[in-house]
Amino acid sequence: MASMRDIKRRRSSIQSTEQITKAMKLVATVKLQKARSKAEHSRPYSRFMYSTIASMLTRAGSIRHPYLQSGGEGKKAVIVITANRGLAGGYNNNVVRLVLDSGISREEMEIYAVGRKGRESLERRGYHVAEDDSDVINEPLYKDAMEIGGRLLKAYADGEVSEIYLAYTSFKNTVSHIPTFMKLLPLEVEKGGTEGADGASMKMTGADMIGADSMTEEEQATGRLTPMNFEPDAEDALDAIIPKYMTSLIYGALLEAVASENGARMSAMDSATSNAEEMIEELGLEYNRARQGSITQELTEIIAGANAING
Repeated sequence: MASMRDIKRRRSSIQSTEQITKAMKLVATVKLQKARSKAEHSRPYSRFMYSTIASMLTRAGSIRHPYLQSGGEGKKAVIVITANRGLAGGYNNNVVRLVLDSGISREEMEIYAVGRKGRESLERRGYHVAEDDSDVINEPLYKDAMEIGGRLLKAYADGEVSEIYLAYTSFKNTVSHIPTFMKLLPLEVEKGGTEGADGASMKMTGADMIGADSMTEEEQATGRLTPMNFEPDAEDALDAIIPKYMTSLIYGALLEAVASENGARMSAMDSATSNAEEMIEELGLEYNRARQGSITQELTEIIAGANAING
């Protein structure tokens, strides 16, 4: 059995750790409220932009445009959004695992990292990091998403990358965060999204076909979509809309990721605090048993000494 001094020292150490985890939980809770509000306000716009582009392409028929075709023989760019700090449970590892299981080989992938944890983890596994924008995740701005999207669109147009993907964590609620892998370019109109149960990863390989709720009554009745007319022409319209589409999805993913990170950290620190409380309680019982044993031994020695003197 450990000595009372060792037990007391260990208990004091765990109490200090408990105070830290409790403080981190409170900080994460405050940050979560702000991040959650931003994510929920941004989500309708991002989703509407996504469905609008899908609707346009579905109704437009065959359009020849650089953003709708493969970007040549270049590598596949993946924007990986993680955190700059740890202590958030499996938050960072879940995104990294999603990239590793994406089906894209390490040799043909270029990582555009937003978050040091994801960058460091993928670098250790031999992935090439083409760009590091880790500071963006501290306080995401629409301007940051626009700059990242602009650089990737230029690389796509120049043939440096052939496809663009987005790996991030979608915020569902405080305890449920879904790692998501989405294809941004080239845009496709075939059905390609699957979503698992709560907490499962989601892969979206192309823009979803428009849903029944986006169709007019006549389209639902006939099953035929009304052709899309562009003014002045389809190429000019897509040149203007696709950059906004990219920016909105990247910005939405950044906000979702920040909310997910703080939610994951809050849950992790709550679990750590609960575990610390249990350990402190167990050490308290162990300390009392050790103290009781020490007192009993002292009494036994005193009685034995008194008997020896009297005898």
